[in-house]
Amino acid sequence: MTRFVHVRHKDPIALEQERELLIVCSPMRSHVNLSRIIRMAACVGLKEVIAIGQGKVDKKIARDGADNVEVKVKRSLVPVLKKLGEQGYTRVGLEQTTNSHILADYEFPRKTALIIGSEREGLSAEALEHVDAVVEIPVYGLPYSYNAATATIIAIYEYCRQYPKG
Repeated sequence: MTRFVHVRHKDPIALEQERELLIVCSPMRSHVNLSRIIRMAACVGLKEVIAIGQGKVDKKIARDGADNVEVKVKRSLVPVLKKLGEQGYTRVGLEQTTNSHILADYEFPRKTALIIGSEREGLSAEALEHVDAVVEIPVYGLPYSYNAATATIIAIYEYCRQYPKG
């Protein structure tokens, strides 16, 4: 008998409470990146993602996430950041900056808005003025940073590791 048997489409694990994580994406040049983020958001039980700009999702990439995660499209990032602060979210930028925290060492507040920069420019100086903290993922080779969707997925995973039950 085999020790490990592959199980396809295992039922999702029920969360004890809704996650208080909100993903906010700067304008993405590639619909692939936003679609990958939506797929991950669905996998971890998030119900909503805010996308600045176009916010188009490719259903082939996002799969069930396209139907299970609401994508709220907004025009501009800074007003969204201001409003999230008023709503009690800790706004955490995902970016390489001075005084940023290494992701693995950062303790996320339960009510967190994770702010994702665009692929080429990252988070603008103006956006960085409206975040409460910044986390970065160490890079040990070239290129100098992770793809926007990959970095987001790593950061979401770390948040969920800290709050496994929701």
